[in-house]
Amino acid sequence: MIIVFLINLINIATQLLVLLIILSAVLSYFMSPFHPVRETIDRIVEPMLMPIRRVVPLVGMFDLSPLVLYFLIRALSWALINFLSALPH
Repeated sequence: MIIVFLINLINIATQLLVLLIILSAVLSYFMSPFHPVRETIDRIVEPMLMPIRRVVPLVGMFDLSPLVLYFLIRALSWALINFLSALPH
């Protein structure tokens, strides 16, 4: 029972983080960096993006770090869910 709860919790956290990453990337084109909504989202997402930005260079004018973070979060989520699913119920 607790394993199912943890799997659901991981799924919800993953979806929330992915949504915040997408919002951060989209809002960076349309909204001032000093807008309270964007500041709040950036406060959550930027600490995860900064280490990736040190490694992944810009491609022209495009920052690929949100895409890399998306795949890292999905891979970690997949690994955790598979690990929890393999545990005896």
